[in-house]
Amino acid sequence: MQLRSRYIIAGALLLTGVSCTKNFGDINTDKTIVTTPDVKYLLTYSQEKLATYNGGEWIWEGMEQLFRYTQHVSASPYEITNNVNARYSVYYSQILPNLYEVRRQIAAKADKDNYQKIAAITHIIQALHGIKVTDMNGSIPYTEAEQGRYEGNYSPVYNNQETLFNTWLSELDNSISILSNAGLPDQVDISTADIFYKGNWTKWIKLANTLKLRIAARLESQNTAKTKEIFKQVMQDAVGPIDNDEAQLSYTNPNFSPFGNDINYRSIRYGSTSIINFLKKANDPRLPIYFEDNGLSKQIFVDNGVTPPSFMDINDPEIQFQGAPADWTTNPTVAAYISNAFPINGTNYFLISPINRRFFSPKMNGLTGNYTDVIVTNAESCLLVAEFIQKGYGDGINTKGSAGDWYTKGVTSSIKTMNSIAIAAQSATGYTGDGAAAIETYLNGDDVKFNGVNDLERIYIQEYLNFYRNASEAFVMVRRTGYPKKSSTYYAREPFTEAIPRRWWTTDPGEVNRANWNAALSEQGFTPNAQDVTTLSTQRIWYDKNAPDFGGGN
Repeated sequence: MQLRSRYIIAGALLLTGVSCTKNFGDINTDKTIVTTPDVKYLLTYSQEKLATYNGGEWIWEGMEQLFRYTQHVSASPYEITNNVNARYSVYYSQILPNLYEVRRQIAAKADKDNYQKIAAITHIIQALHGIKVTDMNGSIPYTEAEQGRYEGNYSPVYNNQETLFNTWLSELDNSISILSNAGLPDQVDISTADIFYKGNWTKWIKLANTLKLRIAARLESQNTAKTKEIFKQVMQDAVGPIDNDEAQLSYTNPNFSPFGNDINYRSIRYGSTSIINFLKKANDPRLPIYFEDNGLSKQIFVDNGVTPPSFMDINDPEIQFQGAPADWTTNPTVAAYISNAFPINGTNYFLISPINRRFFSPKMNGLTGNYTDVIVTNAESCLLVAEFIQKGYGDGINTKGSAGDWYTKGVTSSIKTMNSIAIAAQSATGYTGDGAAAIETYLNGDDVKFNGVNDLERIYIQEYLNFYRNASEAFVMVRRTGYPKKSSTYYAREPFTEAIPRRWWTTDPGEVNRANWNAALSEQGFTPNAQDVTTLSTQRIWYDKNAPDFGGGN
């Protein structure tokens, strides 16, 4: 039985620091065994797992599936395996248990009032990952998820998405209220035990508000009025959402790299024609950050009297970057250059640009760069604000700037953040110095500047470009909006002949909770145990039911 099928049992047995045994006498006399761990470090464990569980997810799900569907990369298509959906099992086995245990131990303390803010951020963490879990699974256990551990309930209900979002919104609001309360008794300083924000409560509030924006975006096709309400709440909050780079949810560990030497596992991934051509056309500083060049130049062709293939323009100033069709079957002539060398005077060149592998895997093959994961970016937050203002959702309130202002902040932050990640990775960068001149030039270019004609599409495409380091959010964005859209003259989605799954699946949890599992599947219209792409591409999760088809944006 797979781990994800056993989450209830795992939740019941995972008691940090306490062995599952009836013989507690030995434990009580052995002073080396920690029976009451410091709640701060229980929190650290869940934070760490939130950031480090996803090595396999990046390989099996992000690069191999989701980024192909969003057309960020072009790669050989592989079957969907049981290695996808690690987000689900990790939630119940490694993230939720310690968060619940933190709150249980706090509730038992004589000075529990001094721990209120620590308890508050546990709800933000579980909402953050819970959103990611429901994104691909629909209904999941939540309100009763850990009752097996404390109350002996091993048959938790599966909450539907509407319930999940309302529950998380309520928990986030409560956390914001507690974290904003300056009148609480002196709160315990969690300092370095908080690996993300070092106990900066204001930054946690900003994260909570940005998570509310994530929920608002997901609710839009089902309940636009609720989306508007959430947006107004966030913008009227005294602290507001993430709006500066220092408040991004970032993780850096010099000893951690999710890919290692597996960055090329099963096949190399390449830039798609659409993304590379747009980055080139717009003079985007992220082009060399995102993709590797092929080592060619116009001069090499001229000096050797060689004509490039017809799909390449010899006068292209960035001829060293070439994309592959998102679906190889739609243009086999260009796709053939992916694996076949192009010889020039005894030197073999491979024309199609791979993803920048050092940017994703800075320790591959003995390299010494450091991996940085920005789990929630300032750019995402700012661009969501820009999107909602552009749609008119901020009418009547102080949005602290126009859609264009937030757009500019978001694009600027994305470029700077990606460049910082590249510097840490010892990878190619997009600019030197502070980047101000390069970014200003980019923002004022015809393909980027707000022009009063297709401003919403420009916001969408910048969200899309920013998610190059977040396959899950990239997929959600493309699925909910239908952008890039096939009919666009600005940035068009490429032809793609494969059926695309719009969800993953949950496996049979066994007799102990099969009834609730079946009930949830029936409510959603899902076929039990279906793992074929045809089924997964037609049976949508609740908030996706009214969304456009891929490439069908309005």
